[in-house]
Amino acid sequence: MVADFAVAILPFVLIGFAAQLVDGALGMAFGVISSTLLIGFGVPPAAASAGVHLAECVTTGLSGLGHALHRNIDWGLFRRLVLPGLIGGAAGAYLLSSLDASTVKPFVLAYLLIVGIVLLVRALCYPPTPKRPRFVAPIGFAGGFLDAAGGGGWGPVVTSNLLIQGTSPRTTIGTVNSAEFFLTVTISVTFILSLGMAAFTTATLGLILGGALAAPLGPVAARHLPARLLLILAGAVIIGTSAYGIWRAFG
Repeated sequence: MVADFAVAILPFVLIGFAAQLVDGALGMAFGVISSTLLIGFGVPPAAASAGVHLAECVTTGLSGLGHALHRNIDWGLFRRLVLPGLIGGAAGAYLLSSLDASTVKPFVLAYLLIVGIVLLVRALCYPPTPKRPRFVAPIGFAGGFLDAAGGGGWGPVVTSNLLIQGTSPRTTIGTVNSAEFFLTVTISVTFILSLGMAAFTTATLGLILGGALAAPLGPVAARHLPARLLLILAGAVIIGTSAYGIWRAFG
């Protein structure tokens, strides 16, 4: 019985570990990686989305704590992001029943693809020079809204748009990752109220275990990897996930 359960949960533990390792180091992609692989394993899309958001309550909390311990958080930027993100997330969850976010998602992905290319070119051709971002609240609202209504988007939208404004890769990744905890809790409450205990599946438990194991590693990578390398990796992840999303939308 125990052996059967271990065999059943192991793939989801590995998915959670890999997804959180990328997300903790680059501030994005847990939702995209986890949802894609869960659906590939036969988990229904709604259950996959619920499981990913519930798992992120744990993984983003642990990752945020790690980023705080490694001083990867810009607390001024954190305060500017959290409230707009929560408002956007609440609005997205409220409108989810009447808004078809799938019609907007390809355009958002196309925009992110361009942003990823710009980040990659900037990282390769120009040395990073940290600047104070001018537009934070609108980005936080948009990221929260798309994350709730479209099943993901906080990390790619917020992290990429802050980096394109010239913010420090290390503190941007740590700040966005930490702020995401409050957003995922808000969205997950909605799933729990609507799905009840059905939201807690073997896949969810596996994502939590794997993500918890990887959570301490991402902040260490974000702190010690060079800024240019972080930009290159972030640009590559944005390009890859956006291109895959566009292919799925039109394929």
